[in-house]
Amino acid sequence: MIKPVPITRARAGMWFHRLGGSGLHHAFVKNGFLLEARDIAVLAEGGVEELIIDTDKGLDVEDDGTAALAPATPETEAAEVEAAAPAEEAPASAPLPADDPPQGSDKASEMPAAVTVDAVAAPSPVVAPRVPRESMDQELHRARRICQDSKAQVVALFTDARLGRAIQPEAVMPMVEAINESVSRHPDALLSVVRLKNHDEYTYMHSVAVCALMVALARRLGLPEDQVRDAGAAGMLHDLGKAAMPLTVLNKPGALSDDEFKIMKAHPVRGYHMLVQSGSAPEAVLDVALHHHEKFDGSGYPHNLKGDAIGLMARMGAVCDVYDAITSNRPYKKAWGPAESLRRMVSWNGHFDELVLKAFIRSVGIYPVGALVRLESDRLGVVLEQGEGSLLAPKVRVFFNARKREPVFIKDIDLGAPDCGDRIVGLESADKWNFPNMERLWLSQ
Repeated sequence: MIKPVPITRARAGMWFHRLGGSGLHHAFVKNGFLLEARDIAVLAEGGVEELIIDTDKGLDVEDDGTAALAPATPETEAAEVEAAAPAEEAPASAPLPADDPPQGSDKASEMPAAVTVDAVAAPSPVVAPRVPRESMDQELHRARRICQDSKAQVVALFTDARLGRAIQPEAVMPMVEAINESVSRHPDALLSVVRLKNHDEYTYMHSVAVCALMVALARRLGLPEDQVRDAGAAGMLHDLGKAAMPLTVLNKPGALSDDEFKIMKAHPVRGYHMLVQSGSAPEAVLDVALHHHEKFDGSGYPHNLKGDAIGLMARMGAVCDVYDAITSNRPYKKAWGPAESLRRMVSWNGHFDELVLKAFIRSVGIYPVGALVRLESDRLGVVLEQGEGSLLAPKVRVFFNARKREPVFIKDIDLGAPDCGDRIVGLESADKWNFPNMERLWLSQ
């Protein structure tokens, strides 16, 4: 049931449908989401007097003013991506490698409506486990070491595969466990560090990055620990078939031609057969290696699987694989920013399972670490880490006055703090502001 509620009677757990009256609030998109206490406080501080809620999806307000729980739905974990500044379009004629989105798929839009849990067939609620977090600074140091050790493991694995040696999938499990432990301590650290890679190490660090993203997504989906580890192993091994690709194609310092792209499209099948021959790869690892390029609408490869015919792990792999690809610099294409990448992925109708994509957005954050944001105070800041109370209120490092177009004294701000008094009103492009090497701002913690 859709009904108006005064802001004074709004409660955490209500389903936000839209603003009441003619009020506007730039921190929220049109699609619904589950209200948190911080969201209500921000709305109230912004002068909003009335909300429109949906009592079929969240809490209602009874006559005595107390909240009653409505039937739970999977939409309560739907993430909403803010429609921010217009995106810079990629050249329509540039051929794309296997990890990149199809041509013509970069038009941005708002998050689609929430989908049902049946689309994923998850046996447990979509929820991330609550664990005490260590400081971002402490975990960044560990994350850098884990990334280097994992890269060495992947290089050795690819070398064995290229030389025709027997593959031992279980060899990656110690690194998968280290990544899992890092993500459990503080997910922002490792998920941020793995995004930083140069052209020469892309193939190897991409495997490490997808492993970390798969672990974070599996934890967000509430999968049991054995499946979390399988998801990580699947991410680490998903591109093993690239070891069988011609080096002239794999290492080409430019976009692939149509013929070269056809060659690269064979890597899922080649990797699958390598892992089958090992005799020890879990089913989830085999499925992701073979099907991480399938699309939910059936237009992917190698088998044109559609919808529920694609396994949950493979649907997760598709999201994680593309996200890391488009947030990484390539010789022929500059990386899109993390928040911009999420916004574009949301707009590619039919590419991903919507519920899995929304859970992924919650795992990396609506404003991921490294995103350039504009505050209501007209200051620009870079996101340092996710807020523990609300995805809309991360910790940011402000460094520039957008109105005066001049630097300001660098200061770290927790937008979720009760006394903060500032909020995000939109995303900004580092390229348009000519801010190179943004990672220096958020890595120096």
